[in-house]
Amino acid sequence: METREILHAIMQLPISKRMLIVEQTLKTIRESETQSKMLIAADALLEDYKNDKDLTAFTQLDYESFYEAR
Repeated sequence: METREILHAIMQLPISKRMLIVEQTLKTIRESETQSKMLIAADALLEDYKNDKDLTAFTQLDYESFYEAR
C-alpha cells in the first residue's frame, strides 16, 4: 500500500479513530527513538563496564536471595 492509499483510507475514518492513529504513530516513533538512543549509550559505555570493576560491584548480588526483614 502506498502513502497516498494509506492517507485516503485514514481520511475515511471517523475523527476519533484518526486521532488514535496519530497518537499511536507518534508513540511508536518516540519509542523507536528512545530505544535507539539507549542502544547507542549502552555501546558507548560497554568498555567502561568491562574494564572498571567499581561499576559492576553490585552485580555480585544479582543472584543472592533477599529476604524481607522481620
